[in-house]
Amino acid sequence: MVQALYESDLKSLKRLGRGKVRDIYAVNGDKLLIVTTDRLSAFDVVLSDPIPDKGRVLTQLANFWFAKLAHVVPNHLTGIDPESVVKGEEEKAQVRGRSIVVKRLEPLPIEAVVRGYLIGSGWKDYRKTGAVCGIRLPAGLRQAQKLPEPIFTPATKAAEGHDENISFGRVEQLIGKDLAAQVRDISIRLYREAAEYAAGKGIIIADTKFEFGLDQDGALVLIDEVLTADSSRFWPADSYRVGISPPSFDKQYVRDYLETLDWDKTAPAPKLPVEVIRKTSEKYREALERLTGRKI
Repeated sequence: MVQALYESDLKSLKRLGRGKVRDIYAVNGDKLLIVTTDRLSAFDVVLSDPIPDKGRVLTQLANFWFAKLAHVVPNHLTGIDPESVVKGEEEKAQVRGRSIVVKRLEPLPIEAVVRGYLIGSGWKDYRKTGAVCGIRLPAGLRQAQKLPEPIFTPATKAAEGHDENISFGRVEQLIGKDLAAQVRDISIRLYREAAEYAAGKGIIIADTKFEFGLDQDGALVLIDEVLTADSSRFWPADSYRVGISPPSFDKQYVRDYLETLDWDKTAPAPKLPVEVIRKTSEKYREALERLTGRKI
């Protein structure tokens, strides 16, 4: 385990933005460098304690899926070595194993969420209304139950605070009917193929989110991260039970710890104990190893 990177500091490139986890730099007019740090957010608050190896795990896992699913939809990767666009060994060390150089694209203003199981906000929505994002589901479903078919439950992308679930009709208003249908159909296909593969590795992908952009010709491109433990809910198949929230290979372990505290879920977040940091890092690394056979 190497020293955790909470924030990158690249002097040779102009930083364009700092997200909850990623730092974004301009490489030139049509390319970006994305550095995946070890920051972790919970309840939409960025914690002060980084999770060692997290950025490397997310980058390697996303790159694995980008390659595996490239036949479904093009992605934003350029294949350019991130170390070749920065200067000096200190900067190379910051980007090594945790960065990608991508095409500059026009991002769509939605999160393309696909759910295969009834959990999280979907479970809460279903208990109240019998539906998820306006999609009526059979009566009597239980927590964590597999849905008859995967469903597309989009959300708006919030710069700050919580994303908001929206209807498919709202997506059509935002991006047009044809593009909305394309995003929905491709997202469900990506989920189905990934879930089938992961099942063979002993992992259930309960739900996930994709992000898309448009290139200069208006073609749809898969962007951001894909099928990582930050953008998906991974469950170990051997401990999955209907009726309970299964353990997961993601930051749910941190969320569960924070729920035990007297914290109002606004910044600043409480400090994490060493044991929680260690266990969370282990969960991320185990997900990578199970799905790809690779170790950090």
